[in-house]
Amino acid sequence: MDDNYGGLDKAFNTVEQAFDPAPKKKPRPPVSEDQVTDDHEYTRANLYSLIEKGQEAVDGALDVAQGSDHPRAYEVAGQLIKHVGDVADKLMTLQKMTKDVKEEKKRGPSTVNNALFVGSTAELQKMLKNASKDK
Repeated sequence: MDDNYGGLDKAFNTVEQAFDPAPKKKPRPPVSEDQVTDDHEYTRANLYSLIEKGQEAVDGALDVAQGSDHPRAYEVAGQLIKHVGDVADKLMTLQKMTKDVKEEKKRGPSTVNNALFVGSTAELQKMLKNASKDK
């Protein structure tokens, strides 16, 4: 460290220690199908709850805005409407992400078979000519 802290080390009777600031990463356990399903259902229920409560808040904010005719009340109602729409978008994104995760597990490895011709161009032309005569 700098010499600026030498006086503090002496005053508090401490010794300078070096440390590694990078935290060690622990391997994440594999995610099972049940965990994905449980997380999906839990998140979906929370989003539905947020949408319902947001609708109630929008209704109340619109009542206040219409009763007071105050521009700030309409602004708050507009922001609430936007937030409820954003939560609905998150619900759709959750559906898409869950579908992608399930399809990814079902898909598995795919096999690619490439046909390869080993020979000269003259041999290839003869083979193609014979194939066209046979038809």
